[in-house]
Amino acid sequence: MNETLIDARQLSRHYDVSNGFFGGSSTVKALSEASFTLQAGKTLAVVGESGCGKSTLARVVTMIESPTSGELILEGHRIHGDEAMSDEQKANLRASVQIVFQDPFGSLNPRQTIGRILEEPVLINRPDVSKSDRQQQARDMLSMVGLRPEHYDRYPHMFSGGQRQRIAVARALMLNPRILVLDEPVSALDLSIQSQILNLLVELQERLNLAYLFISHDLSVVKHMADDVMVMYLGRVVESGSSEEVFGAPRHPYTQALLSATPVADPTRTQTRIRLQGELPSPLNPPKGCAFNPRCWKAEARCRTEAPSISGEDTHPVACFFPL
Repeated sequence: MNETLIDARQLSRHYDVSNGFFGGSSTVKALSEASFTLQAGKTLAVVGESGCGKSTLARVVTMIESPTSGELILEGHRIHGDEAMSDEQKANLRASVQIVFQDPFGSLNPRQTIGRILEEPVLINRPDVSKSDRQQQARDMLSMVGLRPEHYDRYPHMFSGGQRQRIAVARALMLNPRILVLDEPVSALDLSIQSQILNLLVELQERLNLAYLFISHDLSVVKHMADDVMVMYLGRVVESGSSEEVFGAPRHPYTQALLSATPVADPTRTQTRIRLQGELPSPLNPPKGCAFNPRCWKAEARCRTEAPSISGEDTHPVACFFPL
């Protein structure tokens, strides 16, 4: 059985937002009570519309931000919650969790060469490593992600989008992490390049036994990448399970709507599109009861007064009073 690298329990992240000089402040519940586990060598996909809390979850898992409440356990170490680690201990563990951002050009320093970009994490986190060893490690990493030795002395603007994302992946791997958080890693790339980057990620995962937290809104990509899927809506997890369970038998109306909008590469197959009415509610003023009830065609009176908790079958829980 694979080792559990992430164990998140009821993670929440709230923000206080000013309403103006005389308006006081409001609380935005960007992430509420998210629980999940992630094993070595596995991929957990987090899906949902923009504003559902996916990127907030990524920042909490990578320790960029601290949760408002809940527990986060990385590699058996309690990062947040009771008996949490000290700041110094957290800093030592950060190398184990690295992130790859959506925009490869925006995440690379345009004034640094690729060699310098790759060496910087080692220089900051492991100052005892010699310069020659850092350079050799950077050159080896370029080769691992499919780039050539001469790219070492070039600058980010000299590369295509796909090559820049390969560089971003290489930088994330320089500290030999066990967990990669992939925040929309291919959404800014052309379709033909997307497949190359996805194949690279699969190859690296098999080679290094990496765990991926894969954040995406593209369910066609998720279907082929993920072992498990977690669907989020307005900061809450509404359904989770294995890829086969979620795609084969979605139980939450929101998941059904997302899947119905996913293109299918089969001209003989007919698919009924579920069109959601209205826009995603404001997180500053979420609906009472189930957050999805204003857009749900199955909503009843109970849905407008009570908020369902995510419960049900152990392997395929759903936050809905009337699941399929």
